Amino acid sequence: MSSTITVNAAGRRIAVESYGDPKGQPLFFFHGWPSSRQQGALADATASAMGIRLLAVDRPGCGGSDLHVGRALRDWPEVLEALADHVEAPTFHVLGVSGGGPYALASAWGLRDRVKGAAVVSGAPPLAERADVSGLMPVYQYLLRLYNTRPEAMRLVFRAVRPLARIRPPNWLFRMALHTLPDVDRLALIEPGRMNQAWHGYAGSWAGHPDGVFHDARIYAAPWGFDLSEIRVPIRLWHGKKDKNFDWKLAEELAAQIPGCHTRIFDNEGHYSLIFRHCREIFEDLMEAAPPG
Repeated sequence: MSSTITVNAAGRRIAVESYGDPKGQPLFFFHGWPSSRQQGALADATASAMGIRLLAVDRPGCGGSDLHVGRALRDWPEVLEALADHVEAPTFHVLGVSGGGPYALASAWGLRDRVKGAAVVSGAPPLAERADVSGLMPVYQYLLRLYNTRPEAMRLVFRAVRPLARIRPPNWLFRMALHTLPDVDRLALIEPGRMNQAWHGYAGSWAGHPDGVFHDARIYAAPWGFDLSEIRVPIRLWHGKKDKNFDWKLAEELAAQIPGCHTRIFDNEGHYSLIFRHCREIFEDLMEAAPPG
């Protein structure tokens, strides 16, 4: 069972979906891009079995959360603190998947007295100062170039595709799309019910503000606004060598900048398979994390 909470944070509504055990240990979940709080449903059963209250948050402009034009990644801790206050969680853990990874790290940086540990799974790396983007999947490379040269054109493209993006494709099209992925990811996604859950998360992102997905995307092309070396919270970083979205060497490069980062690189996992096949292990490792002393 899940339930939706709408919280006022910094003067804006933020939608949060609660999965797992409603009385369990709080773990804030930050979705990928483009996605929404419904992505948390993929870990509902695991969270419930482990006594975890999984709080999946719609970022501003996505799903049920208000748009915040001009926001920066370093603004996220203020939003998260308001959410944590609302659910009466003085301390908590955070987990970010793919595009949610930078938000997990921002939370650890900005709320070191409240975040007990943070996990980044198949996470997006800093891109603003990066000259070589060959480690990104081709569509990400294209979108980054488009945003850097013609941001308004990119916004209009996203607006144009929004109505279509909310229509569930037929099963045959899903199957065709799956064959473009590495075998390990395809096999993970064809599990019964999994594609439908993943689709609901994706469609939920486009159900927000007409420019929500665009403004969520622009965060990745901007400087993060904080120094990774200042993080003092235990960080767990998980990545697969068969990840075609973000090359695993980018994950190693990121981990090297974070003091004491505990890194797990898997030879035979991809961008999607890692969280599906190791969800319980990731949760167990994260919930044991606590700052020294």
